[in-house]
Amino acid sequence: MTGRDDGRRLPDEFLFGVATAGFQVEGGYNGPGQPANNWLAWEQAGRVQPSGNAVGFWDRPEEALDRAAALGCNSFRLGVEWARVFPDDRGVDRAALDRYVTIVGECADRGLDPLVTLHHFTNPAWLGEDFWLRPDAPDRYRGWVEIVVEALSSSVRNWVTVNEINVMAIGSWMMGMFPPGRYLAFDDAAIALDNLLTAHVLGYEAVHRVRADAVVTTNNTCLSVYGYDRMLTDLLLARSAGVERGDVDHWIRERRAQHDSLLPPNGAGERLVRAITAARPPYGPSAGRRSGRGGRGPPPLPRRALDAVYDSPHERTLDVLGIDYYDPMVARHFRLPGHRTAGGRSPMPSRELWDDPPDPGGLARWLGMQHALAPGLPLWVVENGLCNRVRRGRSFARLDGWDRPRYLRENIAAMMEAVDGGVPVTGYWHWSLVDNYEWGSYEPRFGLYGVDRDRGARGMRWLETDSMGDDAAGAYRRIIAGLRAGDRSVLEPD
Repeated sequence: MTGRDDGRRLPDEFLFGVATAGFQVEGGYNGPGQPANNWLAWEQAGRVQPSGNAVGFWDRPEEALDRAAALGCNSFRLGVEWARVFPDDRGVDRAALDRYVTIVGECADRGLDPLVTLHHFTNPAWLGEDFWLRPDAPDRYRGWVEIVVEALSSSVRNWVTVNEINVMAIGSWMMGMFPPGRYLAFDDAAIALDNLLTAHVLGYEAVHRVRADAVVTTNNTCLSVYGYDRMLTDLLLARSAGVERGDVDHWIRERRAQHDSLLPPNGAGERLVRAITAARPPYGPSAGRRSGRGGRGPPPLPRRALDAVYDSPHERTLDVLGIDYYDPMVARHFRLPGHRTAGGRSPMPSRELWDDPPDPGGLARWLGMQHALAPGLPLWVVENGLCNRVRRGRSFARLDGWDRPRYLRENIAAMMEAVDGGVPVTGYWHWSLVDNYEWGSYEPRFGLYGVDRDRGARGMRWLETDSMGDDAAGAYRRIIAGLRAGDRSVLEPD
C-alpha cells in the first residue's frame, strides 16, 4: 500500500455514488389501487414476499438523497419505473412523470449527478410476464424511453438503458427466479436476450436524439460464461470494431476463445457449465442450427439485435462499458441442497446471496480483462456490494466473517489497482445505499444503512449502521474523501 498522500488524486469528474432501483426502494406497487408490474401475480399468490412500502423513497426521497450527499457522493443511481408512469395502456400518468422530474432536480440540488435506469427487471403488468418474448417489445420500450428522456434530459446526462440484460434473461427463463419463472428454457432466454439487446440499441438512439452529449450504457452482471455476458457486449461493439455483418459469427468464435484464454475455467464444474452454454449459443458458428432430421424443427432464433446494431446511425451504441461485479464464476453458484448457510441450512441447489464469496482481486483482473477486450471504452463499476441475512428481525453474521467496511476497502483498492494499471475506470456506485426489496424478499441486505422493518412511525426506520451493526456508511465516506485528497491510507485495514 502506498503512503498517506502519494499525490495521485482521482480526477474531479470521477463519479462516486450509490445505486438504487425504483421497485426496490420506492414502495407503493402491486397493492389495491397501486401501479402494478410484472411481479403482481407472484405477490398476490404468496409466491414472494409483498414489496409493500419498500423504503418509502417515492414519498420521501429526501431521506435517501441527503444521506447520499453526506457520504461525499457526487452521483446517485435511481430508476424510473415504467409501471408507475404507465399504470395502464391509456397513456402517461403526468403527475408520476413530473414527480420523477422533481426527484432528479433534488439530486442536482445536492450535487448528485443522477444516473437514471430506464428498465430494472420490471415492466407494467398489463404488458405481461412474457413481454420480452414479444416481437413488439423493443419498439414498445423505445416509445417508453422517448417519453422519459423528453421529460428528464435537461437534468440527466448519464443513463442505463436496461439493467443486467443477462440476469433478466437467465433469471426469468432459465433459473425460475423472476416472473414468469421458467427453467432451462434456452430458446426463450435467447429470444429475450435478442429483444433486450435490440431495446438497448433503440434506447441508445432515443437518448442521443434528445441529448447529444449523453453517456449511455447497459450493465451486465459479470459472469464467467461468455455467451451470457461478454458476448452481449461484443455484439454491441462488433460494428465499431470493423466487423462486417456477415463475419459476426466467426468473430464471436474468436472472441469466445480470447475471453476464455483471459479467464480460463478454474475447475471441472466451470468447464462443464461453459460447455453446456456454448452448445446452444444464440450467436456463433453453431447458432441457428436447430432443425431436426429432415429439416423439421423450430425456426431459427431471431437476430434482430444485429439488424439494430448495423442499421443504427451510431457506429457504436455504447458510450461506456458498465459492469456489475459480485462473484462472476458461475460454477461456484451451485450447491447441494441442505448446505450450510447463514442462519441454518438451505434447501436450494444454489448458493444464497449472503454466501457469495468476496473476491476483490478478481475485480482488478476483471476490469483489466474488459479493458483488454475493448480498449477504447472507459469503464464504470455500476454495482458492487456485499450481502448479509436478516430474518424476522434477526441479523446473521456471514459465515466467512466478512463485513461491509472491509469489503469496501478491499474492492475499491482493487479498482484503484486497475486504475493505476491504466484501466480507464471513471465511476463506482456501491450497491446499495440502504437495505431494500431484493426481488421477492427482504432477507438479503446490501445497504450501507440498515432498515428496521418492524418499528418506526411509517412501519420502518433507517438505522445509523448497516444491518450487521457496522459503520459502513462512515467507511465509504472516509474512502471517498481520502481518495479525492490523494490519501490511499484510507484503503488500509483499520
